Amino acid sequence: MPAPETASALPLDHLALRGEDDAEALVLREGPLTYKALRTRVARLAGWLAREVPEKGARVATWAAKGELTCLMPLAAARAGLVHVPINPLLKRAQVAHILADSGALLLIGTPARLAGLEPGDVPSVCRLMAEQEALEAAGEADLALPSSSANPDDLAAILYTSGSTGRPKGVMLSHANMWLGAESVAGYLGVTPQDRVLGVMPLSFDYGQNQLLSTWYAGACVVPLDYLVPRDVMKAVDRHGITSLGAVPPLWVQLCEVDWPEAIAAKLRRLTNTGGALTVDLVKRMRSLFPQARLFAMYGLTEAFRSTYLDPALIDTHPTSMGKEIPHAEILVIDDAGQVAADNVEGELVHSGPLVAHGYWQDAERTAERFKPAPMASRYGGMAVWSGDRVRRDADGLLYFVGRRDAMIKSAGNRISPQEVEDAALATGLVAEAVALGIPDARLGHAVHLVVRAAPGVATEHAEAELPKRLARDLPNFMQPRVLHWRAAMPIGPNGKIDRTGLFQEISA
Repeated sequence: MPAPETASALPLDHLALRGEDDAEALVLREGPLTYKALRTRVARLAGWLAREVPEKGARVATWAAKGELTCLMPLAAARAGLVHVPINPLLKRAQVAHILADSGALLLIGTPARLAGLEPGDVPSVCRLMAEQEALEAAGEADLALPSSSANPDDLAAILYTSGSTGRPKGVMLSHANMWLGAESVAGYLGVTPQDRVLGVMPLSFDYGQNQLLSTWYAGACVVPLDYLVPRDVMKAVDRHGITSLGAVPPLWVQLCEVDWPEAIAAKLRRLTNTGGALTVDLVKRMRSLFPQARLFAMYGLTEAFRSTYLDPALIDTHPTSMGKEIPHAEILVIDDAGQVAADNVEGELVHSGPLVAHGYWQDAERTAERFKPAPMASRYGGMAVWSGDRVRRDADGLLYFVGRRDAMIKSAGNRISPQEVEDAALATGLVAEAVALGIPDARLGHAVHLVVRAAPGVATEHAEAELPKRLARDLPNFMQPRVLHWRAAMPIGPNGKIDRTGLFQEISA
């Protein structure tokens, strides 16, 4: 068995030190920042944070669109000895309230409109609120610049909240080393250079969005964050900023392939990356036809391990549905139901070992024990591993193929959605007595959320049908909204006495 590769990490904030002084590091709406300017602003924001929240290891949350705050906070919080909790700007008050309470955040910085939408009881008494611009101005005026940190790379640097198959979102604990080595690994296998300009369309609260930002800076390249309204905005940004690298999830790629790309703009792209769901054979053909000069990287990742596999672009035409092989700093084993390494083309569970494995779920020993377990005996790394719950197979050439998910997670438009969270929101309205959320295959979204419900006793069905969509629109973020509501007079019951979810899925997806 070969020995594990040597992995050496630095404190996360050292990423700001890698680019040339006069090279562009970040393009904001207000204009570009060079690496020299990036270093100055990170240092000042870190100094201000350390003054405002002096407790080392305390959590600070951000809830804002892409901009200076959300881009600089991962490095500034790390330099200040704090733990960053980025909150998806699409989430609504109920989800934000849970994250604030669960993380124990002492400070939430956000856009005024978002903060104004919070209600009494949503914000713990220990948590202060501050408007985004107010925080940036205070940091700029304070002149409390902190030098680069000497943090232990194993210290916690961030908590990324992700939906589980049941219940509320859980916080994945990532260390400086997790994020540094993830950036090093991805920048390396993608071949990112200081000449690259990377368009950041993924939310910075997602592991993919975070890694895209950090791997770009690891390579000394430039990132252009973009909150787009329509796919054409992405094409315009590629043209305007000379973008060479674009990453997205399959539903966005479907939309981008429907845009009329002038050949000169399409030719600017030299690298395409995909994760958050598998590419179809047809979509690969369309992408390769539209961007023939670009290398297409199909990738698979886990928030619990930041990134796991990629397919060599040279193989994308002949193996369009493969997840590829393990990335640097990762070890991927396929473990069969007997607990042994699966034979070629035999289905098993994907198990990820190595230094990219996260430190578990924040204050959740039970769910941590379910997913983070000792590595298989065959592991060259040993230690703790992420047992993904995803079923895969490995062919004789070592290429991995996705088979299915063990849990009921819904993956729609690149978002991981907890069925129970959608069901709980429906039941909380008092309009329905039973609710079942299902992910139904959808050509554009990957899976669309369908919600099967039965009206509560004493509630007129007509009233419930009219009011439930309004209540869900108020209580759930847009990406969790059911595409279709199915009303039933009675729910089907399986032999175990529980609602027959499998039967409902088969009926609706037929």
